[in-house]
Amino acid sequence: MASTDHAGAPGAGLDPVIHPLPRLRICALLDPVTEEEFGALRDLLGVSDSALSKQLAALSDAEYTGQRRAIRGGRSRVWVRLTPRGRRAFRAHVAALTELAAIHPSGSAQRTNKE
Repeated sequence: MASTDHAGAPGAGLDPVIHPLPRLRICALLDPVTEEEFGALRDLLGVSDSALSKQLAALSDAEYTGQRRAIRGGRSRVWVRLTPRGRRAFRAHVAALTELAAIHPSGSAQRTNKE
């Protein structure tokens, strides 16, 4: 998780709101699109309505996602989108993960492959 005490340290840019895997997956699915219908997002993630709602609430509290409600086919529908703030946060989080993944262990922490 991000910590201001270790600014500049590898992984320092990890966002604690986005970092949990369900939220990371939500952001990854929403990043390349303008918006996604709630039911389609639920099905893509393979989660229940309540599980998706809980994760979206955490992202919404951080102002990373927004919702649009409308009637379609006689039913109330919800479309979810990343806000500009959420899109920036997600991309910064991915960059921090990429930076962290690029680090190679050195010295005594170096791993060796033994077969």
